[in-house]
Amino acid sequence: VRSLDEFSDLPTAKENGDSFAENALIKAKFYSQQTGMACIADDSGLEIDALNKRPGIYSARFAGEPSDDQANNHKMIDELNNVHCVESSARYKCALVFYDVNGKIFQTEGICEGTIKIVPSGVNGFGYDPIFYVPDLNCSTAELSPEEKNARSHRGNALRAMREELKQYISDGR
Repeated sequence: VRSLDEFSDLPTAKENGDSFAENALIKAKFYSQQTGMACIADDSGLEIDALNKRPGIYSARFAGEPSDDQANNHKMIDELNNVHCVESSARYKCALVFYDVNGKIFQTEGICEGTIKIVPSGVNGFGYDPIFYVPDLNCSTAELSPEEKNARSHRGNALRAMREELKQYISDGR
């Protein structure tokens, strides 16, 4: 397993898909072709029901470029206030795509359901974690330890599913 950081001068994949899955496939295929190796790539973000599932695929740059967590959170709170909403159901989603040089492709998805609240809490994590609450734990994801967050996160769920897919792929002899 190698990180893209180990390859010098790789161009950046253009994420111009309409979904997390499309963007993950674009990146996995692009970097597989650039490196000549099988590649796993993800795309993930936050869907808020009160905002018609926005920011979605634009989660990282919701408030514009360059990406800024604090600006994204402020914009989200402003938009929720504009629709007179202090709380909304929401979910983190992650699409993970494996692309092999032989053309084999498979995808897994991870979801973490929760609630967005306009009052932030906690200092762990990043991004929307201070305003994303896990209802059964009655706390934000920014209040969870890294181990607790990984055990239920969208990326953790997608990775666990991908591990099973890869085990099967390898045992089938690729």
